[in-house]
Amino acid sequence: MQIIQKGNLYLIPTTLGDTGETVDVLPQKINDVINLIDEYIVENEKSARHYLKKMGIKKPIQEIILHPLNKHIQANEISGYLKSINAGKNIGVISEAGCPGIADPGAEVVRIAHEKNIKVIPLVGPSSIFLALMASGFNGQNFAFNGYLPKERGDRIKKIKDLENLILKKSQTQLFIETPYRNMHILEDIIAVCDKKIKLCIATDITLPTEFIETKSVYDWKNRLPDINKRPTMFLLYK
Repeated sequence: MQIIQKGNLYLIPTTLGDTGETVDVLPQKINDVINLIDEYIVENEKSARHYLKKMGIKKPIQEIILHPLNKHIQANEISGYLKSINAGKNIGVISEAGCPGIADPGAEVVRIAHEKNIKVIPLVGPSSIFLALMASGFNGQNFAFNGYLPKERGDRIKKIKDLENLILKKSQTQLFIETPYRNMHILEDIIAVCDKKIKLCIATDITLPTEFIETKSVYDWKNRLPDINKRPTMFLLYK
């Protein structure tokens, strides 16, 4: 009886935006791996096709199988996506931006893969969370990523104050993001709410030609707010 060796689940990072040369932020190994795979679980099918073409996939794109991954997809559907691995095929997970599984629905795919004893192989690539933390000058040994803050201003202001208290009590760096078109609103709230000595790092368009990363006190930011409207931005607070 022939024993078929299981395939692997590859976590394939993408660029954080429309960069000119992918080689500037992604290693050659990713190019090699995508040409071993013809089935993917992707957050966005259109952008995944664009990414694979840009990375130089050799197989005709119309022959590539793309399984959608969004909030409507149930765990049993994800399990179905992984069936080909039992037949010896490799499957890739592609995020909309950055690394799958980090602030990303790909984490659910990885969880199910481990339950099925599937080997998970993460590939090196850019993460806005870690790149921003590296460039901030803040505590990189004790930090928390908080995702999106509340939409309602009252709730958001309370959350910012809670994060400020954590910084002071635990010496813990606090990171969060916002929908790009609301960036200026959250920035104005931070300036209005936080103590003037609290440090704020604004990391915008990370790895792109328009990259802007700068750390200042809330007081120093007050009279010179950068225009980060509709630009992907990571906010970091520390003391």
